[in-house]
Amino acid sequence: MANRRLAIQMDPIERVDIHADTTFDLALEAFSRGWEVWTFSPDELSLESGRVIARARRASKLERTDGAHVELGEPQRLNLAGMSAILIRQDPPFDMAYVTSALILERLAPEVLVLNDPRSIRDAPEKLFVANFPDLTPPTLITRDAEAAAAFRAEHGDVVMKPLYGNGGAGVFKVAADDGNFSAFCEMFSEFYREPMVVQKFLPAVSAGDKRIILLDGEAVGAINRIPRPGETRSNMHVGGTAAAIEMNARDQEICDRIGPVLSERGLALVGIDVIGDWMTEINVTSPTGVQEVRRFGGADISALFWDWVEGRLGA
Repeated sequence: MANRRLAIQMDPIERVDIHADTTFDLALEAFSRGWEVWTFSPDELSLESGRVIARARRASKLERTDGAHVELGEPQRLNLAGMSAILIRQDPPFDMAYVTSALILERLAPEVLVLNDPRSIRDAPEKLFVANFPDLTPPTLITRDAEAAAAFRAEHGDVVMKPLYGNGGAGVFKVAADDGNFSAFCEMFSEFYREPMVVQKFLPAVSAGDKRIILLDGEAVGAINRIPRPGETRSNMHVGGTAAAIEMNARDQEICDRIGPVLSERGLALVGIDVIGDWMTEINVTSPTGVQEVRRFGGADISALFWDWVEGRLGA
């Protein structure tokens, strides 16, 4: 393929953490391979008389230099049908804006390779998609019914409550079996969210870490452990979790072997799953992170593997 043209739907690249952000790492690897790299936000995406247009800016420089990692040209109206590949990489929340951008980008297939597949992103919200594998997950309830939530808690004791479409550990609470605030939490979720809440059996193994495993086209290619800070049950690095090296075990591989073919079939090329102890708690398909941490702790260069795979798909 003579022209390698990439457009990335993402949060502003000027503000990313270049030493942690997976999207930046993917963009940098593509740029280093000679790809033409454009970025745009969901707010700059349009459907105009059947054409998918983005007000995008082309990167003239991408490098891992603090304070000077990117230079972008002036915004241009870009017909995305002329791209070789498009990455959907903006952070959640997964809301109707996210769904709408997926519906628009879906129109480019199959002529343009859009990753992850926008239809599958739309149909596989991470905290719902994981429910397709109940034998691999801890007991989980998705509901707006406070009585159902109370019965679930009575059965399972300590629980974790979180918004169905949240991200980065925001709005996640551990509620002990004897915590008198449980009803107040139910009321809060009902008031602030139109969607159901997630109530999940608390896994004490989280104190040893929440493993992030990254899969490429259904195959595990790397893992890191995310350890919560003292006094915290959330291990997300957004809220102070610490990354550490870790090896996959037999149970991790069993989980990946089960879900991998489903991910590949759905066009979910780059996915991050969360595993606590022996249980998978989430399947992250929107903008999974952890690529830089895996490499930093001696694991694979997943960005290089990703572009090897993409270029193989495109014959580039």
